[in-house]
Amino acid sequence: MAKTLPVVIALFIFFPRMAPLWSVPLVSGEARTGISDTMTPGDISSLAQSSERAFRVSFGGNLPEHRDRYWRGLILDRFDGTTWTQWQEELPTRPGRVNRDPGSGGLAVNEYDVLMEASGQPWVYALDDSRPVSANVEEVAGGLFRLRRPADTDVGYRLALDPDSGRRAEEPLAPDMRRRYLQLPDRGNPRARELVASLSREYQSDGRVALAIMNRFREQPYYYTLRPPAMPDDPVDALLFDARRGFCAHYASATAFLLRSAGIPARVVVGYQGGSAGADNAYLIVRQFDAHAWVEAWIKGQGWVRLDPTAMIAPERIESGLRDAMAEEGSFLENEWASPERYGDLAMLQWASLQLDRVNYNWQRWVVGYQGQSQLDLMGRLPGNLGFRELGYLTAGMVGFALLVAGVIATLKHRGQRGHDPVARLMDRWARLLRRVGVEVPAGATPDHLAELTSRHAPGATRLVRGFARDLNNYYYGPEAAHRPKGRSRDAGRRQTMKRRLNGVKRELRRQGRTLSPAAVSGRLQSTSPSGHDQG
Repeated sequence: MAKTLPVVIALFIFFPRMAPLWSVPLVSGEARTGISDTMTPGDISSLAQSSERAFRVSFGGNLPEHRDRYWRGLILDRFDGTTWTQWQEELPTRPGRVNRDPGSGGLAVNEYDVLMEASGQPWVYALDDSRPVSANVEEVAGGLFRLRRPADTDVGYRLALDPDSGRRAEEPLAPDMRRRYLQLPDRGNPRARELVASLSREYQSDGRVALAIMNRFREQPYYYTLRPPAMPDDPVDALLFDARRGFCAHYASATAFLLRSAGIPARVVVGYQGGSAGADNAYLIVRQFDAHAWVEAWIKGQGWVRLDPTAMIAPERIESGLRDAMAEEGSFLENEWASPERYGDLAMLQWASLQLDRVNYNWQRWVVGYQGQSQLDLMGRLPGNLGFRELGYLTAGMVGFALLVAGVIATLKHRGQRGHDPVARLMDRWARLLRRVGVEVPAGATPDHLAELTSRHAPGATRLVRGFARDLNNYYYGPEAAHRPKGRSRDAGRRQTMKRRLNGVKRELRRQGRTLSPAAVSGRLQSTSPSGHDQG
């Protein structure tokens, strides 16, 4: 692993990151987790019992205040008396590959990166007055943003805060849009309608009526709870005049109903509000229990204005989060006993949970999220302005160089296998001496065979070579061989004796070579038949 890891890292960084050429991940179009495109009061309260991550956000500047973290996702503007839906359902997107590459590079002070968990839906979440920066996000009506394909996998995108984007411009509301945002059922909730008629007569202007509605939630005894009672008939009347207990979806639905009854265009916005700081406050973690619903009303001269009844009833929910809002009731994550988020008072547990999340977040951003544009942005910081073609050439060169180095190392290792044994080197030297004087040495020749060849060529060296062969055989096959460390000799004296004998053989071969020509040597060897081997 240690040998291959540098090559793997180099290939990961430099190998061109291109989209699949022959496979396309398919998405089902069905939401897997998180917010749905319909809202019935009570839906979000059940979602608020989940501590799963929805998305994480890194900011180029300072983290926004908790009360300003309104993450808009969907607009629900059609009400049937119980459920809010989208007036015109979004066109279905054909299955295809999710572009999860948000690009890289440093964040500007007004930019933020979002890493969203897989949801199976195309909508994404953004703060007010944002504009898209990464190419995998597009802006749609209502100041919302969408992926070009449903998010079948974790996906990152980049947005920038732009207060001058004009989303809240003071332009007149088109007549057809005004009709849409005033739509209500013909009947139902008579007490709420009567209340609005009274407020309209008293305050007369849209802004003052909206303010009166919000003040009612702040001044009268309404309660924020994850355990709302059932309100099947005339739910707005039941909430406002009887139960007075509900969650954000209940109060947002009632507020939008009151505003529309007063002739004020209104729509329900669902998304998330809040988010807790990650390790070292480096990023935000937004979880499913941060799901939230609020209202936007069209006020003449101001455009769309956010109205959040939850902020009037339970301001701690907006200022610090759901945990603090539910502290007295004790209903926060009451069914998730194994979730670290439930035990916010255990500092060590929270610290360990955040450290694990940081490791996962960085892995997702810098390893899993290392895609084509991210790679090009990184390579753009290097000299040469590298593109995909240059990266291909560079990768091929690196692979070729790695193979060359591996081949050289393997060759040297093969050649050096006998080099660690000094006695083996002596035997190799003996064979080379014979070849130098014209003696053909077969592969795999034993010491006795080499001694026989040497004796036939230089009879004067017979005593030396037989003693040398005997020493070699004893070294490798004698009683001490089994206890000798492989490749090493503990008998330095015997090795010196073998060297002296080999030097004597060398002198005899040289002397014999001066008296015999190579042709005579060859003829002499061919006319002599091999004899038996002395085994020492």
